[in-house]
Amino acid sequence: MLVNVALVLGTFLFMEGVAWFTHKYVMHGFLWSWHRDHHNHHPGFFERNDLFAVVFSLTAISLILIGVEVPSLSFLTWIGAGVTLYGFFYFVFHDVIVHRRVKVKINTDGRYMQRIMRAHYIHHKVHTKQGAEAFGFLYAPKKYDRPVKTPSSKPKPTA
Repeated sequence: MLVNVALVLGTFLFMEGVAWFTHKYVMHGFLWSWHRDHHNHHPGFFERNDLFAVVFSLTAISLILIGVEVPSLSFLTWIGAGVTLYGFFYFVFHDVIVHRRVKVKINTDGRYMQRIMRAHYIHHKVHTKQGAEAFGFLYAPKKYDRPVKTPSSKPKPTA
């Protein structure tokens, strides 16, 4: 059982590198046509960029199904679970908290949340394929450790 937990957590951590690589070299590379609308205003709720979530979801589902159906490859089930777990966190942070695509009130005053949001907003200042600052999604360097203003931010009372 500990091996399965280690596979899920290890895959979850590994996916941060996969997300960074995919974002830098695929989304801002040869599949910019899918990602472009995410950096620019567009009508409607869905984006062509959402196709990346479909691809990652199908990857996770495939790993889980192969792991369930082929006993000698059962470890793939746990790797698929790690991909799924990362996808869930990515969705919550990226679509719910940062981009507010799902309207849920969440306190973003914490230092970690402020850092992640600032890094993402800086990345989105660039609306073209080249020149956007690259970073991991669930981790951002300390250089982004300044507060950001969001629609939910309230001015702090001064003494």
